[in-house]
Amino acid sequence: MSKPLVAIVMGSLSDLDAVKDTFEVLDSFQIPYEAKVLSAHRTPDETIKYAKEAYDNGIKLFIAAAGGAAHLAGVIAGCSTLPVIGIPMKTSTLDGLDSLLSIVQMPAGVPVATVAIGKAGCKNAGVLAATIIGAFDSDMHDKIVSYKEEMKTKVLSSVIE
Repeated sequence: MSKPLVAIVMGSLSDLDAVKDTFEVLDSFQIPYEAKVLSAHRTPDETIKYAKEAYDNGIKLFIAAAGGAAHLAGVIAGCSTLPVIGIPMKTSTLDGLDSLLSIVQMPAGVPVATVAIGKAGCKNAGVLAATIIGAFDSDMHDKIVSYKEEMKTKVLSSVIE
């Protein structure tokens, strides 16, 4: 098996059902990844250690899914020089708006690319990861071109009766 290029970190095991969509997208692009449950609040030392060591372990970017206060992506971005994609997870209190605001409102100099709330965001995080890798890998770029062409064909072949 290839060394993982993407580190997927979930703030809670309860995020796994939605994040499986990220796994599927990365699998479809044949991007190796590893997935962990780490918490910015409940396992801060382990989260920081993982973020700091990722580059030396061959990781190219992070995908961080978290709900509620959702500081996971920001903590990782603060401790790593790698790109971070944040996925705001749906919550029972504010339906994920709290998660979105926690992830997207980062201070200047500590960017987190933020995708949509929930399952759509999980899929988009996988596509964005492939796109980032494709900027430096011609084979991956070709896969992204094909992916977008397939989407275009599907839309154009839609028939309304």
